[in-house]
Amino acid sequence: MKKLFITAAIALTLAGAPAVRAQKVVPINYGNMDHWVTRVIKESGVIGGKTKHVYEIGPTQTINGAKAYTNLGGSPWGSSNVYAKVMGVVKTSNAVFPDTHGNGKCAKLTTMLEHVKAVGIINMDVLVSGSIFLGQMIEPLSSTKNPYSKMEMGIPYKQRPRFLQFDYKLNAPAGNRTYSSGFGGKKTIQGRDYAEVFIILQRRWEDSKGHLHAARVGTGRQRFGTTTANWVNGHRIPIWYGDITHHAGYQSYMGLINGDKSYYARNSKGKMVKCPEEKWDDANAQPTHMLLMASSGCGTAYVGTVGMTLWVDNFALVF
Repeated sequence: MKKLFITAAIALTLAGAPAVRAQKVVPINYGNMDHWVTRVIKESGVIGGKTKHVYEIGPTQTINGAKAYTNLGGSPWGSSNVYAKVMGVVKTSNAVFPDTHGNGKCAKLTTMLEHVKAVGIINMDVLVSGSIFLGQMIEPLSSTKNPYSKMEMGIPYKQRPRFLQFDYKLNAPAGNRTYSSGFGGKKTIQGRDYAEVFIILQRRWEDSKGHLHAARVGTGRQRFGTTTANWVNGHRIPIWYGDITHHAGYQSYMGLINGDKSYYARNSKGKMVKCPEEKWDDANAQPTHMLLMASSGCGTAYVGTVGMTLWVDNFALVF
């Protein structure tokens, strides 16, 4: 009798317990950061003529020469690493590097000053925050103006994940930020910088004039400012759907991206145009595009804390 009672109690407990939702983890292509393209580019003699290595996330290979890069092997990843050609002068910038994590590789993103010097012509520093993103950089860069217009931001995507998952490690130096665009010298800006990772789901459309528009479907965004002693593995950023301005975890930096901060994308005619977020979409809307970025800085272009370094690895989506 006692045995029957215990069995019945267990059955009732199990019947009344909430069902555990099975989770599916889907790696993002090349998100394990184990494969890198190495570009070997000789800069112009007028600025020193050094041979530089510029790294991209893609199928392992080496490319020699100053050539515009487009994503290879189905890799969806672009980066802030670039080849520029300004008035015939070849210059490179590299703030994203392959590094080691366990038995494989990871991406090391760092904020640094790129120095450009040519006797009697130019002598300037440009602050660069190491960033990786889904999309691609449009090369060769011809100026430092309007950097967002050189980034094709986002990839087609129609699913609704619950979390963005990845591993990370952070070195966050103390001190104020630096502004340096290469013109007007360096300036100190009060306040600290943060590393950042975000995932944004959008519903995009194009009007008859070729202008792109977007509504925000899903938001996952986090800033990091504390140095970690070790790797933090399997970290998850939740993705919230619809208008999240009244969500308990909402922060001002999670708001819509528009105006001068708008990212760019190609329209149906192949032209790079702004794609401003104009509204919060319905919480049940289906996205058309996914934006994902990890960066060693969170401010505007050419602003950051020199030495801020974020290591990331094993990007995946959790359903």
